[in-house]
Amino acid sequence: MLFHVYGSMAVYQWIALFAVLAGLILINEFARKTKFGGMVTFFAVPLLLTAYFVAIYVGAAMGAEWALKNQTYLYMNGWFHYAKLYAALAGCIGFMMIKYGWGIGKQHWFKPFPFVIVAINILIAVVSDFETAYKGWYTWFLSPEQVWLYGGWHNIMNGVAGLLNIFCMTAWWSVYSSKDKTDMLWPDMTWVFIVVYDIWNFAYTYNCLPTHSWFCGIALLLAPTIAALCWNRGGWIQNRAFTLTIWCMFAQVYPLFQCILPDGTAMSKWVTLPTLYADGTLNGIEAGGCANADPTAMTVVSALALVTNAIALGYIIYVSKKRHINPYKEDVFVNQKYYKDAAKRIAA
Repeated sequence: MLFHVYGSMAVYQWIALFAVLAGLILINEFARKTKFGGMVTFFAVPLLLTAYFVAIYVGAAMGAEWALKNQTYLYMNGWFHYAKLYAALAGCIGFMMIKYGWGIGKQHWFKPFPFVIVAINILIAVVSDFETAYKGWYTWFLSPEQVWLYGGWHNIMNGVAGLLNIFCMTAWWSVYSSKDKTDMLWPDMTWVFIVVYDIWNFAYTYNCLPTHSWFCGIALLLAPTIAALCWNRGGWIQNRAFTLTIWCMFAQVYPLFQCILPDGTAMSKWVTLPTLYADGTLNGIEAGGCANADPTAMTVVSALALVTNAIALGYIIYVSKKRHINPYKEDVFVNQKYYKDAAKRIAA
């Protein structure tokens, strides 16, 4: 079992999980279907939130009580969350430029932008994994977001897996607009990459965002994958950027949705802890100690991420050599049904 999802709170935990999943899928559809939806979701809302974030930090610097007690300031105050939000947002805007042919979005040289922005997002998480290992090598430490984290070899393995994952992205120039202009398509980003990315990213959230991973490690990963496999072939990376940005904006404003305070106080009925917290509580945890810690599941999922990404990269190298192609300049998975379905959607 990866999470403590049993007992009297289990029904709330599962309902909240499926509610987040459904919400992400629906808002993603709103954002991708029309220019209006995309402009509202990724221009208007982020502008308002940026003004809100600036006001909080200005207020906190001035000693304003409302700012110092604001939940964003208290529980989402680390570098990672802001870096992830704005890097993902940059991806959304760039993808919209490509699919609508805005400005440089229609230029051939801009086509590797999706690879670059995804690689940056992966590197942000890799740095966070290594940072967690450094700060808490088999001991507890309290993060800036007031979450008890526990570092170790699991972080190292998953950090390396993330680096391999970057090179599992193939055909960097093969991105297109769909015929109906609803999606930016990357046909060669098939299930081979999607599966190993999901495993790696789940392991990352499980390692470094443990009290959030029930939502951002399951619902947030399932939402773009379900859409890509069921009705939006070739559009996985756009789905991923859109849903990630939507979730980051929500979580940055309302972190108490998924928070459990350092003293063990749960801020909602659906807060869910992974099995890292051995007895399902924060009892006995203190900085520099190792009481109530069980990193077994983190080690297993991180090892799985490392192995699967190594296998995927090996497979890409094998296919590329067999076909005598450069996997980063040419399409690798042209014989897969997923690729063929996605390619049919490309605008002429």
